[in-house]
Amino acid sequence: MSAITVVGVGADGWPGLSRAAREALTAAEAVLGGPRQLALLPVEVTADRVPWPSPLRPSVPGLVARFAGRRLVVLASGDPMFYGIGRTLIECGVPAGSLRVLPHPSSVSLACARLGWPVEETEVVTLVGRAPEALHAALYQGRRILVLSKDASTPALVAKLLTDRGFGPSRMQVLEQLGGPTEALYEGVADGWSLPPGDPLNVLAIDCAAADPNAPRQQLTSGLRDELFESDGQLTKRHIRAATLAALGPAPGELLWDIGGGSGSIGIEWLRAHRSCRAVSVERDPVRAGRIVRNAAALGVPRLQVVQGAAPAALAELPVPDAVFVGGGLTVPGVLEACWAALRPGGRLVANTVTLESEALLTQWYRRCGGELVKLSVAHAVPVGGFTGWRQAMPVTQWSVVKGGDAGVSGAAEEVGGAAK
Repeated sequence: MSAITVVGVGADGWPGLSRAAREALTAAEAVLGGPRQLALLPVEVTADRVPWPSPLRPSVPGLVARFAGRRLVVLASGDPMFYGIGRTLIECGVPAGSLRVLPHPSSVSLACARLGWPVEETEVVTLVGRAPEALHAALYQGRRILVLSKDASTPALVAKLLTDRGFGPSRMQVLEQLGGPTEALYEGVADGWSLPPGDPLNVLAIDCAAADPNAPRQQLTSGLRDELFESDGQLTKRHIRAATLAALGPAPGELLWDIGGGSGSIGIEWLRAHRSCRAVSVERDPVRAGRIVRNAAALGVPRLQVVQGAAPAALAELPVPDAVFVGGGLTVPGVLEACWAALRPGGRLVANTVTLESEALLTQWYRRCGGELVKLSVAHAVPVGGFTGWRQAMPVTQWSVVKGGDAGVSGAAEEVGGAAK
């Protein structure tokens, strides 16, 4: 494959480009880019100017093949490898070694330079092609956030979200056309935001301030308060949930299957562990599936994939998981067998139950496959007349195991499955 040069362009256009970037563009035979980026090029760039179609991603392989053998330049906004077209090209099959990337300072770098904010201490949330509820996970008293805006409507949308979430006093600054000749900055407070939409090319800076600094927080660690989840009672309670997440052990980039999602609490807390974590929640009940979607949005992880369907049939087309949690449907024929078969070697499986029937099944799997079998018990202090006593919650039996890479463990699982039937 011929080399493709990817050139980052700022709002300052041609004057802001490096010598190498200008030489690449003047020598190009074809230039791909958005209409706004293509319009920044001067007449001395004589290459064919090809705007990206919409949707962009499906068109990438065909366009790259169309211009194979020609000197091709792809335009990007700012740094092509920061939420940009550089990543998209690679994900669509273009080898990294065939790309020559010439970045421009990103909008984040420029915004932090204007604001005097250390880049490494600033949270960045993109709302370009993403649900605005993703911002919920970044809201903490005293934090500084840069929001990569979708368009001119983003500041007003974010102001309402902040106000509804209890962060109305937060200071908001809109930085438009960063680095360009018409660069501008506007500011206000979220709960009093009244500025009309401005330039669509903007970055939003937020100084988070809670209306009530003593209000309960959504902590970073697992075990969020139960009342933060909309639920019909099908909810892994916070202390058991914290122990379950510890057994599952989320790590960056890993995928979780949450079988029998209920209220979605396990998948949601898995995603909150790291922004690159992925999760699929499988729930057969349509009402609960909708509830999971709402909970995920409210807790800042709208990227949770919810599959409405019954296991094991609903698992057939899912990608290979790094971890599986079975919180419901343990005694349904084939569920544990399907989860175990799909789990990659070295992956973790955790199953919880409160019934004797399911406990007996987990005991069989534990005897054959090993792992750890524990009983978790939680009691809460409650009033007893004029005194205080303990109210015991139903104990939870939990089996957790790491899948080995040898056939013996898989064979043992098949034996258990046969016995269970």
